[in-house]
Amino acid sequence: MQYPKDDIQKEILKAAEKVFLENGFPKASMREIAQEAQVGLSNIYNYFKSKDDIFCTVVRPVISAFERMLHEHHGRYGADIMEMYSTEYLRYVIEEYMTLIQKHRKLLVLLFFHAQGSSLENFKENFTERSTSLVKEYFRDMKEKHPQMNINVTDFSIHLHTAWMFTMFEELITHRVGTEDLEQIVTEYITFEVTGWRELMKI
Repeated sequence: MQYPKDDIQKEILKAAEKVFLENGFPKASMREIAQEAQVGLSNIYNYFKSKDDIFCTVVRPVISAFERMLHEHHGRYGADIMEMYSTEYLRYVIEEYMTLIQKHRKLLVLLFFHAQGSSLENFKENFTERSTSLVKEYFRDMKEKHPQMNINVTDFSIHLHTAWMFTMFEELITHRVGTEDLEQIVTEYITFEVTGWRELMKI
């Protein structure tokens, strides 16, 4: 019985996620992934170039979610900074964070704790550097619209803004925080962040 190519690819990715979660990227092998997916080892290479290619494809949904968040809040599609302090906006961000961890918990585990040796092992550092540059540009744009704003904020403080976000996700995962506590913790984190930025920027 033959299976459609899309189905085989999905089975490989499903198997790879399981193997990566159990063994981490360095110790996972293409042979194990093939066995778990019940496909021939050589057949995997008809769909993916390498183990790294498989890993990147497995975690792509959560990386896309982070990229979307960055550009929605601070990129060219970013909201006006004054809107960012509205109750509606804060509610949106809280729900966005909660959805990300509820929907992608396993992929966050892979990306944060099992990516060593892959091309994504420095994802957090690289993302944080790009985020810092983008936020600085966003602040300059907002300064033109709102001259009263203070944007004399150190690059390192902007850097910490993203680093803390990753730390929060890591801690929520490490301590297996359940749904019943998740909303309160995320709300407290977002409130802390927003209050700090509001004070720093004098808005």
